Amino acid sequence: HLVESGGGLVQAGGSLRLSCSASGFDFSAYTMAWFRQAPGKEREFVASILWSGGTTDYADSVKGRFTISRENSRKTVFLQLDSLKPADTADYYCERNGMERGGLTVMTYDYPYWGPGTQVTVSS
Repeated sequence: HLVESGGGLVQAGGSLRLSCSASGFDFSAYTMAWFRQAPGKEREFVASILWSGGTTDYADSVKGRFTISRENSRKTVFLQLDSLKPADTADYYCERNGMERGGLTVMTYDYPYWGPGTQVTVSS
């Protein structure tokens, strides 16, 4: 079970911090990721963090602006969004890798579990 929060409306250049609370599985054993889907577009990879928390990966479009992190003790994964652009407007989804202690991947099919999403709207 995954539940995202923290979305909202923000002006370009602003910041948001998304959170994803997990339950019902051994959170510390799974690589987690954030994906996003804008209206009329396919879901796309944003960032991922290894189950151990030591390694991260980002889409080129967000590198240097977004930061993914996790607190295994709180079963929570975060996504800090800085220097937001209107192009970042989308529904953001927290997703769990399908393989225990799996590596970092960017493909949607590697993350078969996701939450209901949280909406991020960036105005120009």
